[in-house]
Amino acid sequence: MAPSRTDTNGNGEFTSSYTPASEVKITGFEAHDLRFPTSLDLSGSDAMNPGPNYSAAYIILKTNTELQGHGFAFTIGRGNNLCTTAAEMIAERLVGKSLAELTENMGQTWRHLVSDSQLRWVGPEKGVIHLGLSTCVNAVWDLWGRHLNKPVWKIVADMSPEEFVKCIDFRYIIDAITPEEAMALLREQEKTKAARLEDARVSKAVPAYTTQAGWLGFSDEKMVQLIKSNLALGMDKFKFKVGGNLEDDKRRLQIARDTIGYDRMLMVDANQVWSVPEAIEYMLQLVKYKPLFIEEPTSPDDILGHAEIRKALKPHGVGVATGEHCQNRVMFKQLLQAGSIDYCQIDACRLGGVNEVMAVLLMAKNVEYTSEAIEKYTYPSGSFWKSDQGHAIINEPKL
Repeated sequence: MAPSRTDTNGNGEFTSSYTPASEVKITGFEAHDLRFPTSLDLSGSDAMNPGPNYSAAYIILKTNTELQGHGFAFTIGRGNNLCTTAAEMIAERLVGKSLAELTENMGQTWRHLVSDSQLRWVGPEKGVIHLGLSTCVNAVWDLWGRHLNKPVWKIVADMSPEEFVKCIDFRYIIDAITPEEAMALLREQEKTKAARLEDARVSKAVPAYTTQAGWLGFSDEKMVQLIKSNLALGMDKFKFKVGGNLEDDKRRLQIARDTIGYDRMLMVDANQVWSVPEAIEYMLQLVKYKPLFIEEPTSPDDILGHAEIRKALKPHGVGVATGEHCQNRVMFKQLLQAGSIDYCQIDACRLGGVNEVMAVLLMAKNVEYTSEAIEKYTYPSGSFWKSDQGHAIINEPKL
């Protein structure tokens, strides 16, 4: 899909500096290994990662115009240089391409970037090389957005079903959703699209939670101070790190509930620290604090382990979330097929960029949307989307 000329001033007149996408060519790139010493005040600390230095492998795509495309992958310090090098190696495959070539068929572009027959061996489609991929893929989307003078979400929202589906590589996921099923789903959604876009236009924010007060290394006093400052800003959803010490976690969560009350949302995140039996035993002692979900209770690769944890916690009203370290659409497909999760915690910098996020969103929506999928992806107490918790999510305001 070649971008159309952009009315940057909203007055029906196009700026004279506009360059057709076919004439915007990628001529090179810059790569930066960015690191911040967040370990100094323990920001970002959790049970698995006690002293992270938040970092980014950062790519800037250069063109023969003033336009640039920026993309990055998140890491927590050591090893960031590996991701930066991976991004550089993949970015080489973009040099010489025009923006029109890349955006005419974004699914094909994605397939091109993952298909270096030698680089693929150190993946495939996972790990350091996939983090490098996401950096470059998202940089292309950023370049496209700058060319159209649109945020990336608006580019996606303005797509027809055909254009949306064209962005996705369906290899390995047609047993969960086919291009034809995706097209039918999106066409049905088009009936309410205009209203949802209007909601997005007038909304100042989307529902969000904060982890700012929940880092494991913070004192009780600092945690309470940060909770109160976030409450003053209007935040009503809070996530807290757990898994370091059970008694400490009980104390911290009780303090959190005493501060926010039980009418606000609380979530917990263990960052993969437990085995499956440990996760179940530990979490059963935290259910009284009414967490909405436990995030990453065990290894991110343990599909069936997550299903067991979910089965044990479901009667207590606690869901399971994971995905921050879910490496690709195939793993998300299996998490859905096994009934392992209630919440997809997608990381657009660990998956292969926006394109692969779109694939996961379609699969997750398909679980909710079609009766066949609901029958296929059943949960211990029946379909999650027919439960009170599922209905609460469905009935929330949507963009």
